[in-house]
Amino acid sequence: MKPSIPKGTRDFGPVEMAKRNYILNTIKEVYELYGFQQIETPAQETLQTLMGKYGEEGDKLLFKILNSGDFLVKTTDEELNERNTLHLASKICEKGLRYDLTVPFARYVVMHREELQLPFKRYQVQPVWRADRPQKGRYREFYQFDGDVVGSDSLLNEVELMQIEDTVFSRLGVRVQIKINNRKILTGIAEVIGAADKIVDITVAIDKLDKIGIDNVNAELREDGLTDGQIAKLQPIILLDGTNDEKLNTIAEVLKDSEIGLKGVEEVRTILSLLTSRVTPMKNEIQLDLTLARGLNYYTGAIFEVKALDTPMGSISGGGRYDNLTGIFGMPGLSGVGISFGVDRIYDVLDALNLYPEGSLRTSQLLFINFGDKETAYCLPIAGKAREAGIRTEVFPDATKMKKQMAYANAKQIPFVALAGDNEIAEGKITLKDMTTGEQALVTPDELIARLK
Repeated sequence: MKPSIPKGTRDFGPVEMAKRNYILNTIKEVYELYGFQQIETPAQETLQTLMGKYGEEGDKLLFKILNSGDFLVKTTDEELNERNTLHLASKICEKGLRYDLTVPFARYVVMHREELQLPFKRYQVQPVWRADRPQKGRYREFYQFDGDVVGSDSLLNEVELMQIEDTVFSRLGVRVQIKINNRKILTGIAEVIGAADKIVDITVAIDKLDKIGIDNVNAELREDGLTDGQIAKLQPIILLDGTNDEKLNTIAEVLKDSEIGLKGVEEVRTILSLLTSRVTPMKNEIQLDLTLARGLNYYTGAIFEVKALDTPMGSISGGGRYDNLTGIFGMPGLSGVGISFGVDRIYDVLDALNLYPEGSLRTSQLLFINFGDKETAYCLPIAGKAREAGIRTEVFPDATKMKKQMAYANAKQIPFVALAGDNEIAEGKITLKDMTTGEQALVTPDELIARLK
């Protein structure tokens, strides 16, 4: 029987891992520039920690782990015959695989509150599991890369997270648009027109303006149950354009009777003015976008989203401000703000745009050809010196045909091959072959190292 892997999972080979590590290391370096520290949490959490945090749908998508040993020990024959899966799961499973990194982070903060220095800035990159229906771009096991600041209400945190987004994508060479909105503005709009339950319908309809035009947007809002009076009040918001400042002025005018709405406008103004008054300006455009409505039942302040400009991909990063991360564990009042990078989507963007720099694949730079025991004994100390100098070096393990060893170098894209036979050994030198140009040169070990460094 041929081996296989579970649906919705995948293997990452050496080339994929090298590309992924290039992305992960770039993001890690930028987080650390801003004082973020890395944590990890276990793959499995107690079901008590996980259940009830993701809504009914999310609970269904949790992978549950059978208790070790006799997992049926606490069940009766009647319970088994009833086949009530939810009830049975509570008896035979105490643990589950984490569904995201946010709930484990909240649990971590509550458990380690005494030893944490607030504000606490953490980043975390680990796989998460969802019993979802696998389809293109959606996996049952995938990586999340989160960064959060908890224990501070300051908008400087939002500013820094947007700078992190800007820096990461600049370093990766991806042109992006960073969109910003504020949950309070959306609440204010709903308040002003008296339709608190319709905010999602409103943002979905406005988002279609470019595709279907103003008349159809208004018709859709009417279908959603808004009155003509409410739709009339929304017109300046639907047709919003101009610079970010001009948009904010229009919104402030519409929301002049909404305290929470004006607070949202003020927050966005502050964030944008801090970003534009920086000594080093942002490399990517920031756009105020009222149709941005991610995680409405979760975020309470600023919301961000990042889209790649040069290839269609959807959102490749996003996040926002939340007010009560740890409230679900009985520790209310701890505000935070966070972002998440979509590693798999960023991978696809860099692939599509061919943006992996030379050398990012971390293949070997030098291969010593094996002509036999005597020659290998001569080459090993030189290979050791090359590694000490930071050159990724291999010695072919078997004294097989030269053609086979050269084919190995080509297959692994090793740019330089070193050869030492009787003549080289007598002179204390090495023949260095450039596999790209085919040129050869007789060099000393020190010259070899200097050339490859």
